[in-house]
Amino acid sequence: MEDGRPVTIHDVARKAGVAVSSVSRVLSNHPDVSARMRTKVEAAAKDLGYSPDPIAQSLRSGSSRLIGYVVRDFMTPFFSEVIEALEQVLSGAGYTLLVMNGGGQPSQEIERIALLKQRRVDGLLLSTVADATPRLRKAVLGFDKPVVMVDREITRADVGRTLFDHVSGVAEATADLVALGHTRLAIITGSPDVRPTRERLKGFRSGLENHPRAYGDRIEITGAFSASFSRAKTTELLQGPTRKRPTALLAGGVQATIGVLEALSDLGLRAGEDVSLVVVDDLPWLRILRPKISAVSRDPAAMGRVAGELVLAQIGGAPPSTVILPTRYESRDTSQPLSAIK
Repeated sequence: MEDGRPVTIHDVARKAGVAVSSVSRVLSNHPDVSARMRTKVEAAAKDLGYSPDPIAQSLRSGSSRLIGYVVRDFMTPFFSEVIEALEQVLSGAGYTLLVMNGGGQPSQEIERIALLKQRRVDGLLLSTVADATPRLRKAVLGFDKPVVMVDREITRADVGRTLFDHVSGVAEATADLVALGHTRLAIITGSPDVRPTRERLKGFRSGLENHPRAYGDRIEITGAFSASFSRAKTTELLQGPTRKRPTALLAGGVQATIGVLEALSDLGLRAGEDVSLVVVDDLPWLRILRPKISAVSRDPAAMGRVAGELVLAQIGGAPPSTVILPTRYESRDTSQPLSAIK
């Protein structure tokens, strides 16, 4: 305003020549508003530079237009892509996404959920470091707004789920390695406290189930979501007795992939020559490495879009539902026959 005071809804009503209640209905997207009224009020608001107070709107409507997302580690490339796609869907629907990093700590994740509840978010999305702890279950059941688990599972809870079919991609990769003559295979991945790890292990076993010798000699290593863990475990495996040393490796997850590649470099070994290698989670930089590394890929952008659509549908009154997205195995230079491994 020319006198320096903030523009109010009363100023908009005077300029538009309508009642304050009419302005309120237009600005809150009330369905019972004529096109003429909407045009008049929006033009007046634009001329005056009026922006509605989101807090006041929230109090009037009971909706904060906020959606929270608690994620294990939002610095990983995978979750960064999920967040970007998720934000596009939600902002297009008029919602603001609040992302909170759980820091890989269950207690911190519970605190983040409680904080989002205090902020009265309209929906909650979760990609937690564990998906079956009693505290997490209690927090989810006590959340009185729509909840969507993002590639996480929680039983006996009325929540939405967007999941990847990890089993099929890993099973296909494992079966391919067996078909290439490998009978000593190992998978190195993260904690079994989350669904992706459990499903990857199922896929690994499934790919070996018709090959008793390979199934019996399989090596499964699970633990921390860290490159240092995978690096140490890979080094132990490949420095072990030759007769027990795996000739094919699967790296389950981004950090596992980094750790495995670091260990190979430390040992002076090459993927595709000294050991066959499949990574589970394709990354852009993997495609420019030579040799090209075989990968089981999933689409994080699709996961983000679906998660956004699910939470919006639940906010709109739809019952919780589950969507399962595919994974895909692509054999590249590092899936080599046993006869080609030194």
